[in-house]
Amino acid sequence: MKWINHQIVTGFIVCTATDNALFTASAIVGAVLPDKVEGSPPKDSSAYWKWRKKHRTWSHYPLIYLVLIAAAQFAKEYYPEPTLAFVLNLITYALVGALLHIAEDGICGKVPIFTPNKKYGIKLFKVGSWREYFFVVLIILICLFARFGDIALLKSYIDLLET
Repeated sequence: MKWINHQIVTGFIVCTATDNALFTASAIVGAVLPDKVEGSPPKDSSAYWKWRKKHRTWSHYPLIYLVLIAAAQFAKEYYPEPTLAFVLNLITYALVGALLHIAEDGICGKVPIFTPNKKYGIKLFKVGSWREYFFVVLIILICLFARFGDIALLKSYIDLLET
């Protein structure tokens, strides 16, 4: 997926799940983390294919992010100072954003699941295709329905905004 779409999908999912703007912003930042740590692809075509072969390997290995989330939660449990707990929550949601990035890449290509070197996935669409944007719109609609599926609840939010 394109980075902007990673950020939009991740943002909607986390906002729907948490209703927390800071956690959502943190997840949006983390939504590009797996690609950011790999760096940009080289312009030279021979170097590009060497880079491409290593793309979506260790940087897209979910176990790394799960271990880091567990470490952040462990630290939060044993060092319950409020400021540190808040920072660790932001870090956790950035890592959740990275995990969502990996899941999103897994539906438009292959990502490592069990080991960093063996990739699995399905290819529902090509990156940048109209199907990618359709998928993004579908996720947005699902999130909006999950959040405001009750019409009475939606009406109360609209009434609240109007006052």
